Amino acid sequence: MRGFTFSVSLPALAGLCGLALVDRAIGTGRLWRAARVGASAGLTAAVAYDVFRLPFVFANTLGIQQVLPALKLFNVFPRFGAMILGQPLEQPHYSLMAQLVGWAYHFSNGLMFGIMYVALIGDATKRHWAWAVVFAVGLELAMLFTPYPAFFHIPLTTRFIVVTLTAHLIFGIVMGLATLSFWKMSSPQVSR
Repeated sequence: MRGFTFSVSLPALAGLCGLALVDRAIGTGRLWRAARVGASAGLTAAVAYDVFRLPFVFANTLGIQQVLPALKLFNVFPRFGAMILGQPLEQPHYSLMAQLVGWAYHFSNGLMFGIMYVALIGDATKRHWAWAVVFAVGLELAMLFTPYPAFFHIPLTTRFIVVTLTAHLIFGIVMGLATLSFWKMSSPQVSR
């Protein structure tokens, strides 16, 4: 993951940002608009996704474990950070840097999924926002059917699947509606 992050992911993100800025300065502005709308919608959806998951993560602390199951849904983030930093995957206590890098990686995924979604649909006013739900559920299914859960020692219980599938539904709903809203707000002004 360290090699991929530094050799592929970050250079690709820098390249996309560079192209979008050039398009803003001397191009049509279409790439700039799509990247800005997608990134904003994806980041907004990632925040909504995590806010939904907070009660499950803190169910024991909040004393609501009788209502909502306590699930360790955020435990993978410091592991992402450790892998990117070249540290051991499993640690008794992760450093602050591993935590920060892991969370940054998580939110960058949301941001990039938003950009990918806009790249797939194009003009958000010409596609129904619910396509974002299909996209998000596809991401969840892809995660469930890859070695990801086994690699991170995530037991695929019915509770876990229902909660994470619901979280991805929320991610998709928020991303779809945010994309539509941000697209309309970023509409080029019509000159008269």
